[in-house]
Amino acid sequence: PKAWPKISIVTPSHNQGQLIEETIRSVLSQEYPNLEYIIIDGASTDNSVEIIKKYEQHLAYWVSEPDEGHAHALNKGFSRATGEIMAWINSDDKYLPWTFSVVAEVFNTHKDIEWITGYHSLWDIYGRQVKALAVYKNIYDFLLGRYDWIQQESVFWRRSLWEKAGGAINEKYKFQIDCELWCRFFTFAELWHVDCIIGGYRVYDRNRTSLHSKEVNAEIKAALSELKQRCPVAVKKKLKKIKRLKGLKKTLGFLKIEDICRHLFKDINYKSIVFQNNHWVKKTRKFTL
Repeated sequence: PKAWPKISIVTPSHNQGQLIEETIRSVLSQEYPNLEYIIIDGASTDNSVEIIKKYEQHLAYWVSEPDEGHAHALNKGFSRATGEIMAWINSDDKYLPWTFSVVAEVFNTHKDIEWITGYHSLWDIYGRQVKALAVYKNIYDFLLGRYDWIQQESVFWRRSLWEKAGGAINEKYKFQIDCELWCRFFTFAELWHVDCIIGGYRVYDRNRTSLHSKEVNAEIKAALSELKQRCPVAVKKKLKKIKRLKGLKKTLGFLKIEDICRHLFKDINYKSIVFQNNHWVKKTRKFTL
């Protein structure tokens, strides 16, 4: 891009000495010319601080001190962020070598887009990509309970959306802070899906979502309940129609329902960005029941 927007990345971490260097290198090795990288370490007792110090000349800010958990650490980091584009990457996950250039191009090309996500990408404990797939979600999926998943490692947003949505991570949530944030984002802007792998989630035996599944599910239900209360009236009306159609699915048949959706709900189709003729162009993908 002719003008590289400033991208602010925050990495919260605690005792991830085994993996944090791979995360840091996935951010810095892209050599993005307008990067603001912030690391908030929660007073790790392993070799994390030693690793962070190796890269401190490339960091906008870092600290290692006690905090009140994941959400609090992120708020500490984002309070210092000044970039136009924002995101966070946890200290056991990774970006791809082209992530920031793709993100910058998409946001520069489409000024109306306020947040994006890429393909889902999963990594093993050795940092190898073992799975990738396209997953499309919008506010109606969430309201219907089809929330799994918008991959946090692949989400980037504009500061303007962050500020409209409250400008902070909700510290009442301990595990599903990303889901709660997406619910707030949805009330202000549509999610656009970039047909590209831009981030990855490491699957291993220390994933917090796996270790605390009961708490995770409870927080998801709470976030969805709040979304249902504050979502726009127009969305609630369309949701009622969608639920009625779902109820008629067996009676009318799948093809008939799809035909009705195509005509009545064009505006709720998934929003997509694809690379064609050396440009990132907008497309739509059909919303399905």
